[in-house]
Amino acid sequence: MFVTVFTAVLLQATGASAAPSVQEAYFAAGCFWCAETGFEGQPGVSQVISGFIGGTKANPTYKEVSNGATGYTEAVKVTFDPSVTSYATMLEVFWNNVDPLDKEGQFCDRGSQYRPGIFFIDDAQKKAAEASKEAAASRLKVKGPIVIEITKANTFYPAEDYHQDFWKKDPDRYYGYRKGCGRDARLEKLWGQPPKVAH
Repeated sequence: MFVTVFTAVLLQATGASAAPSVQEAYFAAGCFWCAETGFEGQPGVSQVISGFIGGTKANPTYKEVSNGATGYTEAVKVTFDPSVTSYATMLEVFWNNVDPLDKEGQFCDRGSQYRPGIFFIDDAQKKAAEASKEAAASRLKVKGPIVIEITKANTFYPAEDYHQDFWKKDPDRYYGYRKGCGRDARLEKLWGQPPKVAH
């Protein structure tokens, strides 16, 4: 039902024009290692890249962003096939992988470089994101004001290669970090079920 509602909103917003062969979406949900695995393996998703968005400095490095002074937040760029899935579905995946009550960071990671957000690329995505925020509020098991930013995407910069698919490169460190950060426990408390992530 949740996906159907957002699919309808997206179709209404985009009209009857032919859909492109691929679409892009940008989301910040705390640590990009963990945000990445929420989208990887989803039907229709062809690529997920960890990186940075929301700042102004050209070509920021992880070291620069991690100090919290650049204006960037860790984020992912999701490329998907709209004939297989939809932006509405990507929004659902996002909400299931974020704590929407926390704007000061996510889980154990604190600071503006971990602030959550949806970064839209056009009016259709903006409308769908705003509708998804209302629906997410009705599904939350822990009540409180949703503080997720919905803002226009600016330039997205990929993070260094060693961050890409980190869960595959160093699974022990990745899963140890994820558990130690309390991410899945908090998400289950918020949404009533653990998120589906790549393994």
